[in-house]
Amino acid sequence: MNRPTKVAKSPLPFAPQRQENGSGSAHMDQIRVLIVDDHTTVLAGLTAIINMQPDMVVVAEAANGIEALRLWQRHRPDITLLDLRMPKMDGVSALNEIRQRDQSARVIVLTTYDADLDILRAVKAGAKGYLLKDARREELLDCIRKVNSGETRIPQAIMQKLVTGISSEPMTDREAEVLQLLAVGRSNKEIGANLSISEFTVKGHLRSIFSKLNVLSRTEAIAAASRRGLVQF
Repeated sequence: MNRPTKVAKSPLPFAPQRQENGSGSAHMDQIRVLIVDDHTTVLAGLTAIINMQPDMVVVAEAANGIEALRLWQRHRPDITLLDLRMPKMDGVSALNEIRQRDQSARVIVLTTYDADLDILRAVKAGAKGYLLKDARREELLDCIRKVNSGETRIPQAIMQKLVTGISSEPMTDREAEVLQLLAVGRSNKEIGANLSISEFTVKGHLRSIFSKLNVLSRTEAIAAASRRGLVQF
């Protein structure tokens, strides 16, 4: 007598388990999903939502990029839901590693962040979908199904940010350094001393930065750079 297939259980005891057919084994056509997020409550919520769908099942959960790689290699999921900012290894680095192992891997970025640079890095790394965590449940499930069928799903609002970011003239390395110091509250004199350049040169860089960000003041420049993910605090 054949032994029944063991059902994979979520480490979250209150999360619904995978749907089964009459013989006790999982449906062969279920979309197998790996969820990667460092917030336990987010993992629990996503697991519950996905496992309630008859055509989906969560095969594993990871809390950081390194764990995500190990579990992806072990389970080879159909879809990976991947957060961007996590400990040990961030989402884009994990995505790059996964795509190096399998160019056909289907990864959906699910994140709180919609800064231009975050979007650009994720799409360049090969993300097939990009959703914010406040997306409606139906939007998330539709994205999983469409990406699993081979489509790329990036909402229009997110795509517009991406187009805007690409069309903007990029910062030079020096301008990026000046912008970062500006963002943490350094004066022109302090920026000059830190970078071993004159205040006159700092002002020239700031004029160029303001022009590229389409702003008129230091405050506006910091706000615009933050929205685009160009600076870190």
